[in-house]
Amino acid sequence: MSVIGLDIGNENCVIGVAKQRGIDVLLNEESNRETPAVVSFGEKQRFLGLAGAASATMNPKSTISQVKRMIGVKYRELEEDLRLLPFETSEGPDGGILIHVQYLNETHSFTPVQILAMLLAHLKQMSEKSLEMPIWDCVIGIPSYFTDLQRRAYLDAAEIAGLNPLRLMHDCTAIALGYGIYRTEFPSKGPSIVVFVDIGHCDTQVTVAAFRPGLMKILSHSFDRNLGGRNFDEVLFKYFATEFKQHYNIDVYSNTRASVRLRVACEKLKKVLSANPEAPLNIECLMDEKDVKGFIKREDFEKLSSDLFDRISYPCHKALRDSGLSVDKIHSVELIGSGSRIPAVKKILSSLFGTEPRRTLNASECVARGCALQCAMLSPIYRVKDYEVEDSHPFSIGISSDESPINTVSNGILFPKGRLFPSVKILRLHRTNTFHIEAFYADQNELPSGLSPTISNFTIGPFQVSDAEVKVKVKVQLDLHGIVMIESASLIEGCRDNSNAKNKAHSTFEHIEGDNHVSSDVANGASDSNNEDSNLSAKHTADDMREGKIRRQNIPVSVSVHGGMTRAELSEAQQKELQLTQQDIKMEQTQEKKNLLESYVYETRTKLFNTYRSFATESEREGISQNLQQTEDWLYEDGDDESETVYTEKLAHLIQLVDPIECRYRDQEARALETRRLLKCIEDYRKAVGSLPSDQKEAVVVECNKAEQWLSEKNQQQESMPKNADPVLWSSEIQKKADTLDAMCNHIMKSKASVAEPDEIMDDKNEEDDNMSVD
Repeated sequence: MSVIGLDIGNENCVIGVAKQRGIDVLLNEESNRETPAVVSFGEKQRFLGLAGAASATMNPKSTISQVKRMIGVKYRELEEDLRLLPFETSEGPDGGILIHVQYLNETHSFTPVQILAMLLAHLKQMSEKSLEMPIWDCVIGIPSYFTDLQRRAYLDAAEIAGLNPLRLMHDCTAIALGYGIYRTEFPSKGPSIVVFVDIGHCDTQVTVAAFRPGLMKILSHSFDRNLGGRNFDEVLFKYFATEFKQHYNIDVYSNTRASVRLRVACEKLKKVLSANPEAPLNIECLMDEKDVKGFIKREDFEKLSSDLFDRISYPCHKALRDSGLSVDKIHSVELIGSGSRIPAVKKILSSLFGTEPRRTLNASECVARGCALQCAMLSPIYRVKDYEVEDSHPFSIGISSDESPINTVSNGILFPKGRLFPSVKILRLHRTNTFHIEAFYADQNELPSGLSPTISNFTIGPFQVSDAEVKVKVKVQLDLHGIVMIESASLIEGCRDNSNAKNKAHSTFEHIEGDNHVSSDVANGASDSNNEDSNLSAKHTADDMREGKIRRQNIPVSVSVHGGMTRAELSEAQQKELQLTQQDIKMEQTQEKKNLLESYVYETRTKLFNTYRSFATESEREGISQNLQQTEDWLYEDGDDESETVYTEKLAHLIQLVDPIECRYRDQEARALETRRLLKCIEDYRKAVGSLPSDQKEAVVVECNKAEQWLSEKNQQQESMPKNADPVLWSSEIQKKADTLDAMCNHIMKSKASVAEPDEIMDDKNEEDDNMSVD
């Protein structure tokens, strides 16, 4: 079994795979390393990846792209951007996005999570086909700005697709892992600070990372989720849309197909401008049967994009500020992402950081490679060098209770911004019956604009106690995916507080008057200054349990995710995906039968007038030719869209017509082969009769002569027959004759051995009698 890393971009997807000798990138069916993140719905089946991208121009209203930006986002947050997309969208009952497509002559509605699951299932299928083994475990790259809801949506999509994500990994963290694990030049005294600037298709992410030998620590994440290569494409699109309206009197905004074609052309033009000072644009028959031409200089493009270039510096400044470092502490800047190829971007970063940005990483593959490497590190089937990865969470997460405030949580913040994760907090609360805990983002300013701060609500219970000494221990986890979960809750009876703990500045346990709850903080995978006190407290608890003073009872915990999928909705989505997959398989099998029928028509027509010509009568040739032509005409007219059964029946009918001719052709070669076999059999037995008694020798020779005479007579009759007539001598008859001769001759020759056997037995008996001794 192998493990993979997935980079699901807004425009393209990349699959990294862990192999015994390192990390590689899988190729798709066209031997490309990038696969379009596109799902297209035809009349009766889906087209995913490359096939979906090929349908984008012909079927834009049912071709879904840029699904990454829609995951876990409310409709009103993206309403303006959604209007620019060619497919139809609307607001769902929960305020989310619904995507509407025409499929099987009906209008179907899908959520972005379902579309993402289709993409993941396609990438899984590609991986299994390429590696020739089942795939389950994976690590998926996600933007650092993803909220708890968006992270859960990715996990839901992976579950629908049949994948098991070992981790959702921040894109720049995956890039940093691939960058640092193979390098040996980092100083041993102090950390080496590297800034990673990833300008992708739809977003910009900046990460500051510190590297030491065997350790990588993320110091800060910052982002602009609405600044990417697509924004520069849109600048060119608006420019040329205005130009064409003035010069050609066409409005591309009014034509969906024209808009799609112009955007594709503008994206290519942007790449040309990255290497050339000017570039032309030519599109044939863009709209109203008009060919259009355009031209733009790089300096004009940079002027039009000046406000976008200004925005690039904001996340860079924020990342430095959050890391607590100054520019002079930065050792190097790594530039990646499709949007980073614009020359002006490199100039801005050079002036900002005081050093020339480097491009030592593959801009389109580094995320997938880092994810595959992390998956190999987490998987038990691979051995990877010891390398510690410490990632930080970009948001502050707070927690509150409906019954009374949690005083041990400072300002309501349970996991502060920049917290290393996975991480665990243990809360000890005085509660006497069922209560609720709410997790939320503590600082709205840290979130992308428009997003709700609510994360999820947890119900602890049911339970009920009357003893005031009973406490509820709640274990809250910021897990490996960056998701807040209550891992467990339990009643603890007879728990004693350690009064000395409050006098310790770094004590893991605190005694708070009024609320009497205790908090502990343990960071998984990172050094924690409180480990010593935590171990001391664990020792007291273990002593109490041995003395029978502490009793524990697990309490059920249920979660309600704000805006997330329920288990019923997830199960329904899995069933829907299964139905769609079965329909795709059915249509692929139907297409295979159709192609098989079409190929048979062309091949048979060629053979009929070449290879099979002398083996068919004139009437047979005319009849079959007429049937072939009728089938061909039917295939391109009424039979263009038929069921698998119909194609199978048509093929069977043609085979039935052609089969007699093909049998004559094949039997001619087989007849010559079997004739040689029979003659060789006759010759071999004639040579073998030399040691036989005369009567047996004569019997074998007689049988050989009969077989030879039969073959000669039959061959004479066959040679007098035309090739287009059914043979009077079939190869099967000659084979049967050879088998009969072989059996009869063997029987005759074995009779000699059976006659000699009694004499041999008597000789053996006489020898035995001679050797006997008598006392």
